[in-house]
Amino acid sequence: MKDEIRRRVLAEAAYVLKTGATVRACATQFGTGKTTVHKDLRQRLPALNPALSRQVAAVLERNRSERHLRGGEATRRKYMDNTNLN
Repeated sequence: MKDEIRRRVLAEAAYVLKTGATVRACATQFGTGKTTVHKDLRQRLPALNPALSRQVAAVLERNRSERHLRGGEATRRKYMDNTNLN
């Protein structure tokens, strides 16, 4: 694995652990795609640091289990904003 990729993977992992960020937020922060972040954290990180990988996986799983709540909240805000305009 190239050194640049190794550094990016470890930086993404540290960011997710520090902030609890979603894959989408992490991708935005690092200027990469969601697919790249997902591959970095799910495939490349376990080969680099298995212990860190387990910690990151726990955060990603929590985000995954809560995503329906974030989507519902976004929809609620959308309609609240539209009703205030009328």
